Amino acid sequence: MKTREGMQMAAITVRQFEQQDVAAVLALMRALAVFEGYDDKFHLTEADLITHGLGPSPRFGVFVAELEGVVVGIAVHYLIPWTYDLKPVVWLKELYVAETARGMSVGHALVKRLRDHAINIGASAIKWTVQQSNMPAKAFYRSLDGRADEIWELWQMPIDG
Repeated sequence: MKTREGMQMAAITVRQFEQQDVAAVLALMRALAVFEGYDDKFHLTEADLITHGLGPSPRFGVFVAELEGVVVGIAVHYLIPWTYDLKPVVWLKELYVAETARGMSVGHALVKRLRDHAINIGASAIKWTVQQSNMPAKAFYRSLDGRADEIWELWQMPIDG
């Protein structure tokens, strides 16, 4: 595989995360929290990832991208069960690529793997949110035929307690 500059680079491997990946996944999740500005609220631990991501009834999945055996990207996702169309929706909660691996198609590889997963389970769509100010992310998603939802807008009801 070659970069845009034509330099040779290692192949990207994307797979489901395993217990050996927990520290790397947590580090990338924390880096995303810093990037998006909610690191002061970030309370996730390795034990949480193991319990809720690798336990007997996982609440979410994580695809990890590796370059030369190092985890450099994550796609954290979960399912929204079907309602009217009998097809689930895959929700992409977090997509993050380490700065050192950007521009090497790691994000593309992660989204491709997530799309394959969605197809395999009969999902009707993959959905996600993007910070309004994150223009590079919007351009990246557009390059993958992603688009803003023209019908639905994101709302929330904070629960303090």
